[in-house]
Amino acid sequence: MTVTANERLGLNPTDPRPPEETRPLVDRTQTNPLFGDQKMKLGLFGTNCSYGLIMSHAPSDYRITWEHTREIATRADDLGFDVLVPVARWKGFGGSTNFNGNCFETYAWAAGLAEATERISIAATSHLPTVHPIVAAKAATTIDHISGGRFALNLVMGWVPPEMEMFGHEQREHDQRYAFGQDWIDFATRLWTEEGSFSLESEFFRGDLLEAYPKPHQAPRPALLNAGNSPAGIEFSARNVDINFASLDTLENIAAYTDKVRSKARDDYHRDIQVMTYGLVVCRDTEEEARRAFQQVIDEGDWGAAGNVIKIAGSGESKSFDHAVKAMQERFIAGWGGYPIVGTPEQVTEELGKLNEAGMEGMIFGLIDYNEELKYFGERVMPLLKEAGLRH
Repeated sequence: MTVTANERLGLNPTDPRPPEETRPLVDRTQTNPLFGDQKMKLGLFGTNCSYGLIMSHAPSDYRITWEHTREIATRADDLGFDVLVPVARWKGFGGSTNFNGNCFETYAWAAGLAEATERISIAATSHLPTVHPIVAAKAATTIDHISGGRFALNLVMGWVPPEMEMFGHEQREHDQRYAFGQDWIDFATRLWTEEGSFSLESEFFRGDLLEAYPKPHQAPRPALLNAGNSPAGIEFSARNVDINFASLDTLENIAAYTDKVRSKARDDYHRDIQVMTYGLVVCRDTEEEARRAFQQVIDEGDWGAAGNVIKIAGSGESKSFDHAVKAMQERFIAGWGGYPIVGTPEQVTEELGKLNEAGMEGMIFGLIDYNEELKYFGERVMPLLKEAGLRH
Protein backbone atom coordinates (compact mmCIF):
# COMPACT_ATOMS: atom_id res chain seq x y z
CA MET A 1 0.00 0.00 0.00
CA THR A 2 1.31 3.43 -0.92
CA VAL A 3 2.04 5.70 2.01
CA THR A 4 1.47 9.37 1.30
CA ALA A 5 3.66 12.21 2.49
CA ASN A 6 0.79 13.41 4.68
CA GLU A 7 0.60 10.01 6.38
CA ARG A 8 4.37 9.88 6.90
CA LEU A 9 4.21 13.30 8.53
CA GLY A 10 1.23 12.34 10.64
CA LEU A 11 -1.02 15.08 9.25
CA ASN A 12 -4.64 14.47 10.16
CA PRO A 13 -7.47 15.84 8.00
CA THR A 14 -9.68 16.14 11.08
CA ASP A 15 -7.31 18.42 13.00
CA PRO A 16 -9.25 21.55 14.01
CA ARG A 17 -8.29 24.81 12.37
CA PRO A 18 -6.46 27.32 14.58
CA PRO A 19 -8.78 30.17 15.67
CA GLU A 20 -6.86 32.73 13.61
CA GLU A 21 -7.74 30.84 10.42
CA THR A 22 -11.48 31.23 10.87
CA ARG A 23 -13.31 34.36 9.75
CA PRO A 24 -16.78 35.88 9.91
CA LEU A 25 -18.81 35.76 6.71
CA VAL A 26 -18.60 39.05 4.81
CA ASP A 27 -21.61 40.14 2.76
CA ARG A 28 -20.14 40.69 -0.70
CA THR A 29 -23.03 42.97 -1.68
CA GLN A 30 -21.44 45.41 0.77
CA THR A 31 -17.89 45.09 -0.56
CA ASN A 32 -18.07 44.27 -4.29
CA PRO A 33 -19.72 46.79 -6.66
CA LEU A 34 -20.60 43.96 -9.05
CA PHE A 35 -23.35 43.07 -6.57
CA GLY A 36 -24.37 46.68 -6.04
CA ASP A 37 -27.61 48.39 -7.01
CA GLN A 38 -26.49 50.46 -10.01
CA LYS A 39 -29.09 49.91 -12.73
CA MET A 40 -26.44 49.95 -15.49
CA LYS A 41 -23.03 48.89 -14.27
CA LEU A 42 -19.96 50.27 -16.02
CA GLY A 43 -16.47 48.90 -16.41
CA LEU A 44 -13.32 49.11 -18.49
CA PHE A 45 -12.08 46.16 -20.53
CA GLY A 46 -8.58 45.35 -21.72
CA THR A 47 -6.54 48.07 -20.01
CA ASN A 48 -3.72 45.59 -19.38
CA CYS A 49 -2.98 44.86 -23.07
CA SER A 50 -1.42 46.82 -25.90
CA TYR A 51 -3.99 48.49 -28.16
CA GLY A 52 -6.79 47.63 -25.73
CA LEU A 53 -9.82 46.68 -27.80
CA ILE A 54 -8.73 48.21 -31.11
CA MET A 55 -6.58 46.48 -33.72
CA SER A 56 -5.52 49.76 -35.24
CA HIS A 57 -2.83 52.38 -35.64
CA ALA A 58 -5.37 55.16 -34.98
CA PRO A 59 -3.73 57.89 -32.87
CA SER A 60 -3.81 57.28 -29.12
CA ASP A 61 -1.67 58.04 -26.08
CA TYR A 62 -2.64 54.70 -24.52
CA ARG A 63 0.46 52.78 -23.46
CA ILE A 64 1.25 49.65 -21.47
CA THR A 65 3.18 51.08 -18.57
CA TRP A 66 2.32 50.54 -14.93
CA GLU A 67 2.03 54.29 -14.32
CA HIS A 68 -0.46 54.68 -17.17
CA THR A 69 -2.43 51.58 -16.19
CA ARG A 70 -2.70 52.73 -12.57
CA GLU A 71 -3.82 56.21 -13.63
CA ILE A 72 -6.63 54.75 -15.75
CA ALA A 73 -7.72 52.51 -12.88
CA THR A 74 -7.75 55.26 -10.26
CA ARG A 75 -9.66 57.59 -12.58
CA ALA A 76 -12.30 54.92 -13.20
CA ASP A 77 -12.45 54.35 -9.45
CA ASP A 78 -12.92 58.05 -8.78
CA LEU A 79 -15.71 58.23 -11.37
CA GLY A 80 -17.61 55.43 -9.64
CA PHE A 81 -17.09 52.73 -12.27
CA ASP A 82 -17.93 49.24 -11.06
CA VAL A 83 -15.26 46.93 -12.47
CA LEU A 84 -11.97 46.58 -14.35
CA VAL A 85 -11.67 43.42 -16.44
CA PRO A 86 -8.33 42.53 -18.08
CA VAL A 87 -7.65 40.32 -21.09
CA ALA A 88 -5.56 37.20 -20.40
CA ARG A 89 -3.04 37.03 -23.20
CA TRP A 90 0.18 35.05 -23.55
CA LYS A 91 0.92 35.72 -27.21
CA GLY A 92 0.03 38.52 -29.61
CA PHE A 93 -2.02 38.08 -32.77
CA GLY A 94 0.69 39.21 -35.17
CA GLY A 95 -0.01 41.71 -37.92
CA SER A 96 1.55 45.15 -37.89
CA THR A 97 0.53 45.77 -34.25
CA ASN A 98 1.04 42.26 -32.81
CA PHE A 99 -2.30 43.05 -31.22
CA ASN A 100 -2.39 42.52 -27.42
CA GLY A 101 1.12 41.07 -27.51
CA ASN A 102 2.45 43.51 -24.91
CA CYS A 103 0.46 42.84 -21.76
CA PHE A 104 0.50 42.44 -18.00
CA GLU A 105 -0.30 39.10 -16.33
CA THR A 106 -3.72 39.48 -14.80
CA TYR A 107 -3.43 38.11 -11.25
CA ALA A 108 -0.42 40.31 -10.48
CA TRP A 109 -2.12 43.21 -12.32
CA ALA A 110 -5.23 42.79 -10.19
CA ALA A 111 -3.23 42.66 -6.96
CA GLY A 112 -1.45 45.91 -7.81
CA LEU A 113 -4.64 47.72 -8.77
CA ALA A 114 -6.49 46.36 -5.74
CA GLU A 115 -3.97 48.19 -3.57
CA ALA A 116 -4.11 51.33 -5.75
CA THR A 117 -7.92 51.69 -5.71
CA GLU A 118 -10.60 52.02 -3.06
CA ARG A 119 -14.02 51.03 -4.38
CA ILE A 120 -13.98 49.51 -7.86
CA SER A 121 -14.11 45.75 -8.38
CA ILE A 122 -10.87 44.34 -9.83
CA ALA A 123 -10.93 41.17 -11.92
CA ALA A 124 -8.25 38.76 -13.02
CA THR A 125 -8.85 36.81 -16.21
CA SER A 126 -7.62 33.23 -16.04
CA HIS A 127 -7.10 30.71 -18.84
CA LEU A 128 -8.03 27.66 -16.80
CA PRO A 129 -5.70 25.16 -18.53
CA THR A 130 -2.70 27.34 -17.68
CA VAL A 131 -3.21 27.69 -13.90
CA HIS A 132 -3.79 24.85 -11.42
CA PRO A 133 -6.87 25.39 -9.22
CA ILE A 134 -4.77 25.29 -6.05
CA VAL A 135 -2.58 28.16 -7.30
CA ALA A 136 -5.51 30.14 -8.71
CA ALA A 137 -7.62 29.75 -5.57
CA LYS A 138 -4.76 30.96 -3.38
CA ALA A 139 -3.99 33.91 -5.69
CA ALA A 140 -7.67 34.88 -5.85
CA THR A 141 -8.00 34.75 -2.08
CA THR A 142 -4.88 36.87 -1.63
CA ILE A 143 -6.17 39.55 -4.00
CA ASP A 144 -9.59 39.41 -2.37
CA HIS A 145 -7.99 40.23 0.98
CA ILE A 146 -5.85 42.99 -0.54
CA SER A 147 -8.96 44.57 -2.04
CA GLY A 148 -11.21 44.12 0.97
CA GLY A 149 -13.65 41.90 -0.91
CA ARG A 150 -13.64 43.57 -4.34
CA PHE A 151 -12.06 40.78 -6.39
CA ALA A 152 -13.63 38.94 -9.34
CA LEU A 153 -12.30 36.05 -11.41
CA ASN A 154 -13.06 35.86 -15.12
CA LEU A 155 -12.97 32.21 -16.19
CA VAL A 156 -11.71 31.51 -19.73
CA MET A 157 -11.44 28.00 -21.15
CA GLY A 158 -8.43 28.79 -23.38
CA TRP A 159 -9.53 29.21 -26.98
CA VAL A 160 -6.32 30.22 -28.83
CA PRO A 161 -4.28 27.14 -29.89
CA PRO A 162 -0.93 28.98 -30.29
CA GLU A 163 -1.21 30.09 -26.64
CA MET A 164 -2.08 26.63 -25.38
CA GLU A 165 0.88 25.24 -27.34
CA MET A 166 3.17 27.61 -25.42
CA PHE A 167 2.24 25.58 -22.32
CA GLY A 168 2.72 22.26 -24.08
CA HIS A 169 -1.02 21.62 -24.09
CA GLU A 170 -2.90 20.00 -26.90
CA GLN A 171 -6.06 22.00 -27.50
CA ARG A 172 -9.13 20.10 -26.33
CA GLU A 173 -12.33 19.90 -28.33
CA HIS A 174 -14.66 22.82 -27.58
CA ASP A 175 -17.16 21.15 -25.22
CA GLN A 176 -14.39 19.14 -23.55
CA ARG A 177 -12.77 22.43 -22.56
CA TYR A 178 -15.93 23.27 -20.63
CA ALA A 179 -15.89 19.83 -19.00
CA PHE A 180 -12.35 20.61 -17.83
CA GLY A 181 -13.55 24.03 -16.70
CA GLN A 182 -16.32 22.47 -14.61
CA ASP A 183 -13.82 20.22 -12.83
CA TRP A 184 -11.54 23.23 -12.35
CA ILE A 185 -14.13 25.50 -10.76
CA ASP A 186 -15.53 22.68 -8.61
CA PHE A 187 -12.01 22.12 -7.26
CA ALA A 188 -11.36 25.84 -6.63
CA THR A 189 -14.75 26.30 -4.97
CA ARG A 190 -14.05 23.52 -2.49
CA LEU A 191 -10.72 25.16 -1.63
CA TRP A 192 -12.50 28.47 -1.03
CA THR A 193 -15.36 27.08 1.03
CA GLU A 194 -14.52 23.82 2.82
CA GLU A 195 -13.03 23.76 6.30
CA GLY A 196 -10.45 21.16 7.21
CA SER A 197 -8.99 18.91 4.52
CA PHE A 198 -10.53 16.86 1.74
CA SER A 199 -9.51 14.47 -1.00
CA LEU A 200 -10.58 14.76 -4.62
CA GLU A 201 -10.56 12.57 -7.69
CA SER A 202 -12.28 13.79 -10.84
CA GLU A 203 -11.77 13.36 -14.56
CA PHE A 204 -8.99 15.95 -14.67
CA PHE A 205 -7.72 16.39 -11.09
CA ARG A 206 -6.83 14.38 -8.04
CA GLY A 207 -5.33 15.19 -4.65
CA ASP A 208 -5.28 14.05 -1.03
CA LEU A 209 -5.63 16.07 2.17
CA LEU A 210 -6.24 19.25 0.22
CA GLU A 211 -6.76 22.51 2.08
CA ALA A 212 -6.52 26.25 1.61
CA TYR A 213 -6.31 29.01 4.22
CA PRO A 214 -7.23 31.77 4.66
CA LYS A 215 -10.62 31.69 2.99
CA PRO A 216 -11.68 34.56 0.69
CA HIS A 217 -12.79 37.84 2.22
CA GLN A 218 -16.06 37.59 0.25
CA ALA A 219 -18.45 34.87 1.27
CA PRO A 220 -18.85 32.27 0.00
CA ARG A 221 -16.31 32.99 -2.77
CA PRO A 222 -15.09 35.77 -5.06
CA ALA A 223 -17.34 36.98 -7.86
CA LEU A 224 -17.10 34.77 -10.96
CA LEU A 225 -17.39 35.92 -14.58
CA ASN A 226 -17.51 34.07 -17.90
CA ALA A 227 -17.94 35.12 -21.52
CA GLY A 228 -19.04 31.81 -23.00
CA ASN A 229 -21.90 32.31 -25.44
CA SER A 230 -22.00 28.87 -27.11
CA PRO A 231 -24.46 26.26 -25.78
CA ALA A 232 -21.69 24.77 -23.61
CA GLY A 233 -20.65 28.26 -22.51
CA ILE A 234 -24.18 29.27 -21.56
CA GLU A 235 -24.58 26.02 -19.62
CA PHE A 236 -21.32 26.68 -17.76
CA SER A 237 -22.27 30.26 -16.95
CA ALA A 238 -25.79 29.40 -15.84
CA ARG A 239 -24.45 26.75 -13.51
CA ASN A 240 -21.44 28.52 -12.02
CA VAL A 241 -20.91 32.24 -12.42
CA ASP A 242 -22.39 35.51 -11.26
CA ILE A 243 -22.05 37.42 -14.54
CA ASN A 244 -22.10 36.25 -18.15
CA PHE A 245 -20.61 38.57 -20.77
CA ALA A 246 -21.95 38.55 -24.31
CA SER A 247 -21.85 40.63 -27.46
CA LEU A 248 -24.62 40.38 -30.01
CA ASP A 249 -25.45 42.39 -33.09
CA THR A 250 -29.00 43.63 -32.47
CA LEU A 251 -31.10 44.68 -29.49
CA GLU A 252 -33.63 41.98 -30.40
CA ASN A 253 -30.94 39.28 -30.25
CA ILE A 254 -29.65 40.74 -26.99
CA ALA A 255 -33.11 40.56 -25.41
CA ALA A 256 -33.54 36.94 -26.49
CA TYR A 257 -30.07 35.99 -25.25
CA THR A 258 -30.37 37.60 -21.83
CA ASP A 259 -33.73 35.92 -21.28
CA LYS A 260 -32.27 32.56 -22.30
CA VAL A 261 -29.29 32.78 -19.94
CA ARG A 262 -31.34 33.94 -16.96
CA SER A 263 -34.02 31.33 -17.55
CA LYS A 264 -31.47 28.51 -17.73
CA ALA A 265 -29.80 29.63 -14.51
CA ARG A 266 -33.14 29.93 -12.75
CA ASP A 267 -34.88 26.85 -14.14
CA ASP A 268 -31.98 24.39 -14.24
CA TYR A 269 -29.83 25.53 -11.33
CA HIS A 270 -32.17 27.60 -9.11
CA ARG A 271 -29.89 30.60 -9.08
CA ASP A 272 -29.74 34.15 -10.44
CA ILE A 273 -27.21 35.46 -12.93
CA GLN A 274 -26.42 38.88 -14.34
CA VAL A 275 -25.77 39.44 -18.05
CA MET A 276 -23.49 42.20 -19.29
CA THR A 277 -21.95 43.14 -22.61
CA TYR A 278 -18.71 44.62 -23.91
CA GLY A 279 -17.58 46.76 -26.81
CA LEU A 280 -15.96 49.99 -27.97
CA VAL A 281 -17.35 53.39 -26.99
CA VAL A 282 -16.45 56.40 -29.12
CA CYS A 283 -17.98 59.58 -27.71
CA ARG A 284 -17.43 63.09 -29.10
CA ASP A 285 -19.16 66.48 -29.06
CA THR A 286 -20.88 65.77 -32.38
CA GLU A 287 -22.02 62.60 -34.07
CA GLU A 288 -19.88 63.48 -37.09
CA GLU A 289 -16.74 63.69 -34.94
CA ALA A 290 -17.53 60.40 -33.24
CA ARG A 291 -18.16 58.57 -36.48
CA ARG A 292 -15.03 60.04 -38.03
CA ALA A 293 -12.93 58.80 -35.09
CA PHE A 294 -14.57 55.37 -35.27
CA GLN A 295 -13.95 55.18 -39.02
CA GLN A 296 -10.31 56.15 -38.52
CA VAL A 297 -9.88 53.11 -36.29
CA ILE A 298 -11.12 50.94 -39.15
CA ASP A 299 -9.23 52.82 -41.89
CA GLU A 300 -5.95 52.43 -39.99
CA GLY A 301 -6.82 48.94 -38.83
CA ASP A 302 -4.42 46.04 -38.55
CA TRP A 303 -6.04 43.71 -41.05
CA GLY A 304 -3.32 41.13 -40.55
CA ALA A 305 -4.09 40.74 -36.85
CA ALA A 306 -7.82 40.81 -37.55
CA GLY A 307 -7.38 38.09 -40.15
CA ASN A 308 -5.51 35.92 -37.66
CA VAL A 309 -8.31 36.28 -35.13
CA ILE A 310 -10.89 35.47 -37.79
CA LYS A 311 -8.97 32.33 -38.77
CA ILE A 312 -8.94 31.11 -35.16
CA ALA A 313 -12.53 32.09 -34.38
CA GLY A 314 -13.81 30.86 -37.73
CA SER A 315 -12.09 27.51 -37.55
CA GLY A 316 -14.42 26.28 -34.85
CA GLU A 317 -11.89 26.85 -32.08
CA SER A 318 -14.20 29.31 -30.34
CA LYS A 319 -17.90 28.84 -30.85
CA SER A 320 -18.54 31.88 -28.66
CA PHE A 321 -17.47 34.00 -31.64
CA ASP A 322 -19.52 32.24 -34.33
CA HIS A 323 -21.97 35.13 -34.56
CA ALA A 324 -19.17 37.65 -35.04
CA VAL A 325 -17.16 35.62 -37.55
CA LYS A 326 -20.03 35.98 -40.00
CA ALA A 327 -20.03 39.73 -39.60
CA MET A 328 -17.49 42.14 -41.02
CA GLN A 329 -13.91 42.11 -39.74
CA GLU A 330 -14.41 45.70 -38.66
CA ARG A 331 -16.15 44.43 -35.53
CA PHE A 332 -12.86 42.92 -34.43
CA ILE A 333 -10.73 45.87 -35.48
CA ALA A 334 -13.00 48.34 -33.67
CA GLY A 335 -13.89 46.65 -30.41
CA TRP A 336 -12.74 43.00 -30.39
CA GLY A 337 -16.04 41.82 -31.83
CA GLY A 338 -18.03 43.74 -29.23
CA TYR A 339 -21.07 45.97 -29.44
CA PRO A 340 -20.02 49.45 -30.68
CA ILE A 341 -21.53 52.63 -29.28
CA VAL A 342 -20.66 55.72 -31.33
CA GLY A 343 -22.05 59.21 -30.94
CA THR A 344 -22.55 62.24 -28.73
CA PRO A 345 -22.87 62.03 -24.94
CA GLU A 346 -26.63 62.07 -25.37
CA GLN A 347 -26.52 59.27 -27.95
CA VAL A 348 -24.16 57.16 -25.84
CA THR A 349 -26.51 57.56 -22.88
CA GLU A 350 -29.46 56.58 -25.06
CA GLU A 351 -27.68 53.49 -26.38
CA LEU A 352 -26.68 52.35 -22.91
CA GLY A 353 -30.31 52.78 -21.90
CA LYS A 354 -31.46 50.62 -24.82
CA LEU A 355 -28.98 47.90 -23.85
CA ASN A 356 -30.32 48.00 -20.32
CA GLU A 357 -33.91 47.76 -21.53
CA ALA A 358 -32.90 44.73 -23.61
CA GLY A 359 -31.69 43.00 -20.48
CA MET A 360 -28.04 43.97 -20.16
CA GLU A 361 -27.21 44.97 -16.59
CA GLY A 362 -23.91 46.56 -17.50
CA MET A 363 -21.19 47.15 -20.07
CA ILE A 364 -17.43 46.88 -19.89
CA PHE A 365 -15.86 48.83 -22.73
CA GLY A 366 -12.74 49.99 -24.43
CA LEU A 367 -11.84 53.51 -25.54
CA ILE A 368 -9.47 54.62 -28.27
CA ASP A 369 -7.51 56.53 -25.64
CA TYR A 370 -8.60 55.19 -22.25
CA ASN A 371 -7.11 57.87 -20.05
CA GLU A 372 -8.07 61.01 -21.95
CA GLU A 373 -11.46 59.79 -23.12
CA LEU A 374 -12.32 58.58 -19.63
CA LYS A 375 -12.03 62.18 -18.45
CA TYR A 376 -14.50 63.25 -21.14
CA PHE A 377 -16.85 60.35 -20.31
CA GLY A 378 -16.85 61.41 -16.66
CA GLU A 379 -17.57 65.05 -17.45
CA ARG A 380 -20.14 64.61 -20.20
CA VAL A 381 -21.75 61.16 -20.01
CA MET A 382 -21.90 60.26 -16.32
CA PRO A 383 -24.21 63.19 -15.43
CA LEU A 384 -26.57 62.18 -18.25
CA LEU A 385 -26.62 58.57 -17.08
CA LYS A 386 -27.67 59.80 -13.63
CA GLU A 387 -30.38 62.00 -15.14
CA ALA A 388 -31.63 58.98 -17.11
CA GLY A 389 -31.87 56.88 -13.94
CA LEU A 390 -29.21 54.44 -15.15
CA ARG A 391 -26.76 55.46 -12.43
CA HIS A 392 -27.02 57.14 -9.07
